[in-house]
This record gives sequence, structure tokens and C-alpha cells, in this order.
Amino acid sequence: MRRKILLVAILLSLGLVFYIFDLHQYLTLDGLKQGQQQFAEWQRQAPLLVGLLFTLFYILVTALSLPGAVILSLAAGALFGLLWGTVIVSFASSIGATLAFLVARFLAGDWVRRRFGVRLQAVDRGIEREGAFYLFALRLVPVFPFFLINILMGLTPIKPRTFYWVSQLSMLPATIVYVNAGTQLGGIGQPSDILSPALLLSLALLGLFPLLAKWLLRWFKRLRGFDA
Repeated sequence: MRRKILLVAILLSLGLVFYIFDLHQYLTLDGLKQGQQQFAEWQRQAPLLVGLLFTLFYILVTALSLPGAVILSLAAGALFGLLWGTVIVSFASSIGATLAFLVARFLAGDWVRRRFGVRLQAVDRGIEREGAFYLFALRLVPVFPFFLINILMGLTPIKPRTFYWVSQLSMLPATIVYVNAGTQLGGIGQPSDILSPALLLSLALLGLFPLLAKWLLRWFKRLRGFDA
């Protein structure tokens, strides 16, 4: 009980610091555009330090289940480019998601099981029947919000190690799409830039991603059936 109280206190303190220092302003598209030049200057002066701080900030936001992962993914593309932006977001989002998963399991697992055990049976059956592929499908086709999947999976018997690698693998396509869009948004300096072919293509990929994800999911299912 004391450890749970301590963890709650730490989480509340981190959330309080987040809002005291007005860090949530950077989790909006307007905040991203307004701070873009300053961030870029810091990145030129100390690229490793800025990359590390950005990664830690991303982990904190996802671990606390705060909204803003999409904006941070766009920011990673604008600041670090497609390659390094993808690497940073892939690891930061997976680590943060796993921390949120562990917090949900540690703080609320037993209580939710006692109160909503019947409603969780469908999820449990999905895990038992499909295993890691069930989580893979939830990640690849974003029917549920990112943070909700982290919490929900924390209430299932899935192993943390499995949760981590499946999350990193299944979130990679979306990570690439959003980071790529961020590289184009970072290049908007005047209204005419909005109509650039590269940006239009990136926005088209954002719109088409749910359809592409469903096709990829069906392909994986056929592959699994063939392998079986």
C-alpha cells in the first residue's frame, strides 16, 4: 500500500510540474509552430542534449497518459528529420507506453479485476486466442486511443516484455507516417508552402494510413493462416 501511495504521489508531482512550467503549451500544433525556431536553434547548438531531453519529455508525456503524442511525433520530424525522428519516437513512445502499462497494472489491476472482471473477459479471451497478435491489431488499426490501449493492456495477463516489443513493432508504420508529416510541416515558412507536393503527399499518407493499416492487418492474418 505504501508503495502505491508513493507512486501516486510521484505521478501527481510530475503532473503538477508539467502544468506549473506550462509544458502543455508545446503539445498543440500552434505551440509547435511558435517554438519551432527556438527549438531548432537549441538543436543546432546542442543536438545530443536536445535529442535526449526531447526523448525524456516524450516518455514522460506517454507514461503519464497525457494527450500530445501526435504533436510530439510531428515535432520530432520537424526537429530531427525522418530517420532520427523515427528512431526517437519509436523508442520513446514504446518506453513511455510500457511505463503507463506497468503503472496501470500496479495501481489498478486488482481493483479493476474485482469490479469489472466480467467486462474484461472479452479482452482476456482475445489475448488467450490471439496472443501478441491481438495487441498488434489494436496498435496497427487505431480504433482505441493510444493511451487507452496502454492502460487496458496493463489489466491483462500479457507480459511487459511482450507488450513492449509488439508495441514498438506495430506502432512503427504510424510513427514513420507522422514523423514524415512533421518534416514537411517544419518546412512551412509561407502560405504557398502549404501547397507543396511533398506536404500534400504527407497529408495524403495521414489520411490513407487507416486503410493501409487494415490491408496490412489482413495480410498478416492470411500469413499466419498460411503458416499454420
